[in-house]
Amino acid sequence: MVVVVGDTALDVVVRHATPIAWGDDTLGETTLRSGGAAANAAAWLAHLGEQVTLVSRVGDDAAATQARAELTARGVQCVFTVDSTASTGCVVVLVDAIGQRTMFPDRGTNALLRLTDLPPLDGARHLHLSGYVLVDKATREAGMAILAAARASGLTTSVDPQSAALVDDTFLDAVQGVDLLLPNHDEYLALGGRNVLDAVSAAAVTRGEHGAYWVDRDGVVEEPAVPTECVDTTGAGDAFNAGALQAWLRGAAPRAVLRAGAEAGARAVSRVGAQPLSRR
Repeated sequence: MVVVVGDTALDVVVRHATPIAWGDDTLGETTLRSGGAAANAAAWLAHLGEQVTLVSRVGDDAAATQARAELTARGVQCVFTVDSTASTGCVVVLVDAIGQRTMFPDRGTNALLRLTDLPPLDGARHLHLSGYVLVDKATREAGMAILAAARASGLTTSVDPQSAALVDDTFLDAVQGVDLLLPNHDEYLALGGRNVLDAVSAAAVTRGEHGAYWVDRDGVVEEPAVPTECVDTTGAGDAFNAGALQAWLRGAAPRAVLRAGAEAGARAVSRVGAQPLSRR
């Protein structure tokens, strides 16, 4: 079983075919879907056939009910701590005509995550932590404690930094001892490039349409992207994480890990939304 810890949210996805007329009206198509980086990764892992548990903190509201229902239907076991002091996280996602997305996140209850939200790890083999937990000072201590608890229980661990703009000089301290880092190219550079190997064992780095590369102490391995029509890039990195983690946990070589991640990412960008419709 894979345990995924971090953000669950309601995504308000607005697709607009024309440039945004700031201060005026722009026609768009709007959908409401479950989202959040951790929830997306969990949904893709379940879609690929993994047994997965998602650990998040949510509000006592309709958004949490919708997220639980959609994720459960996708095969995810939801371990949610319900906190009535705040609302479930919400992300407004603007998707333009070429599938590029701009996001406006409100972390809500995700900013209240605590170590006590983590259930017993009996039967689990790996824990994946969303980097948003570590870049937010309100939850960093909890995130580091969760990683430590996983290691103490004999689990391997992985982290996606999530945002080049939000990582700082202390992020590598927070991920010290992590087995696999899953940044995009900008995040990798923001963390000092190969300096990440001072903290983690290896990194699988995404470059969008330019593919991905693997970095460890033996060197660098590259893999091209899988050609596909880009409809919506939302959740592509989370899908890559799921595909790469599944292959890595099965003992695949770096190139095969990257290929599995690229295939999952290509599926994600070929449709609207950050999560798969159903299990594979």
